[in-house]
Amino acid sequence: MGLEDDGVAGISGDRLPDEHRIEGDLSDAVRPGGALWALASAGPQLRESASIAADAGLGALAEEGRPRAVVVAGVGTAARTGDILATVAGPRCPVPILGHRSAGVPGWVGAADVVIAVSASGRSPEALAAAEAAARRGARLVAIGAPDSELQALAERARASFVAVPRRAPARLSLWALTVPVLMAARELGLVSLVEADIAETARRLDEDAERCRPDADAYVNPAKSLAMNLAGSIPVVWGSSPLAGVAARRFGDMLAANSRYPVVSGELGEVGRGRVGLLDGVFGSLAEGQKDIFADPEADELTRLRIVLMRDDGLDGDDSTPKPDTRRADAVADLALRRGVRCDVLPAEGGCALERLASLIAVPDFASVYLALAHGLDPMRVPAVSEMKDLTLGAE
Repeated sequence: MGLEDDGVAGISGDRLPDEHRIEGDLSDAVRPGGALWALASAGPQLRESASIAADAGLGALAEEGRPRAVVVAGVGTAARTGDILATVAGPRCPVPILGHRSAGVPGWVGAADVVIAVSASGRSPEALAAAEAAARRGARLVAIGAPDSELQALAERARASFVAVPRRAPARLSLWALTVPVLMAARELGLVSLVEADIAETARRLDEDAERCRPDADAYVNPAKSLAMNLAGSIPVVWGSSPLAGVAARRFGDMLAANSRYPVVSGELGEVGRGRVGLLDGVFGSLAEGQKDIFADPEADELTRLRIVLMRDDGLDGDDSTPKPDTRRADAVADLALRRGVRCDVLPAEGGCALERLASLIAVPDFASVYLALAHGLDPMRVPAVSEMKDLTLGAE
């Protein structure tokens, strides 16, 4: 995915960022509290969160046996933890896992169910309302969030388990700190097989990807910088080839929107393979190439085009616990893009367990979203529209 391969380095005009901004002074981003620093600490973040969760008394969840259903309540990154739990548990999970993204809990939730309320700040109105409703209905409650927060106080009043996750970065940069306690709670309930080796290998994977994506590595050896430059000036379309890869694709969409301020289409090929694949034949796909005006001013900006990011998860050989992903749609999308001259980056999942494979699809794109923001002169740590939205709606996540 070199810069020269797609002509980014040779295109002039203000439409594309200056690649030298990616290679230049990144001191603000790498210092403690900066976006790159937060992403580089993903491995330690995961280990710390696992240690905190292990000491939080989650073992009490197993005393009442397997629940009828699990509801993971929260918004934004907190909601993604529910998606991750569902994909790590897999299709053979013995109980349904539901992500709930609005206030309260579904009407059917009762004493036979478990509610996991997640909020990085511990002040999200949706998570607080879910925790209150769960306690009122007698459901088993697990709360995960910042220490000394409203969520912790509520959990203590309800005599529920609380995992105090230190907040050192915005929620979207704290994915693994929030996710691991959710998974460990589910392990106590007998819903996921998550051994200590899986946690250790996933943390190691995050460490290695942070090293590969370090700021002082040139774009030709830094996969995140290369991906960022490939996406520059395009409309990203991020598709995952399986439920696991679909979670990673939607996560990348979140990060591109929040950090890079890029419009993005994201999802799983199983749900978008019929309708949204028509984008390839639209005004930003092959139609843009086919309707070029030979008399147009060559100095004028070219029409913005699609750029496909295909996240491939071909499954694990010898794993009989999970059905092997169907790779035909992924093969077809890559072929259709090639025929139409729509550029496509393929990111393969790697690792020996579902959690590590998911981390392998998330880590590099996370870094890429930050490098793309920096290339445009944007500060990924400060998103004014997001802050103003929270103020206007009285949210706190």
